[in-house]
Amino acid sequence: MADFDEEQAKKEALTTYRTVLKKHEDEQKKVKELREENRKLSKQLTKTEDDLKALQSVGQIIGEVLRQLDAERFIVKASSGPRYVVGCKTKIDKEKLTQGTRVALDMTTLTIMRILPREVDPLVHNMLSEDPGEVSYSDIGGLGDQVCLVSRVNLQGA
Repeated sequence: MADFDEEQAKKEALTTYRTVLKKHEDEQKKVKELREENRKLSKQLTKTEDDLKALQSVGQIIGEVLRQLDAERFIVKASSGPRYVVGCKTKIDKEKLTQGTRVALDMTTLTIMRILPREVDPLVHNMLSEDPGEVSYSDIGGLGDQVCLVSRVNLQGA
């Protein structure tokens, strides 16, 4: 009879152990899901805080680098018209600050805060800087015949 009671106690202990183990696994799954949700919410919080800082920050002035004075100072023409001698944020690569580069200036310190992309499409920009050389309109084959034709039509109609 003692063997039967021992065997019964072992079965009950094993059943209890399995039940507790299953509950433990379920709780681990819940903890894993909650950690993942916490990570996503933390990421969303960081983005929201960054957006809030951007909204609360002072606006910036758009300008164009005219030339570099020395290693730290540049002449920048603001979009509103005036020209300023300005410094540069340390994280910005000064090699990229060449003539014509668009930049954002801090309104209070007039420091270059970041480099902006070109205002026009790069292909259009390249066409603007194309040098025509020493070519005249007559060399291209202007519209002389068409101008004469329009003149004749105007004279006949009048």
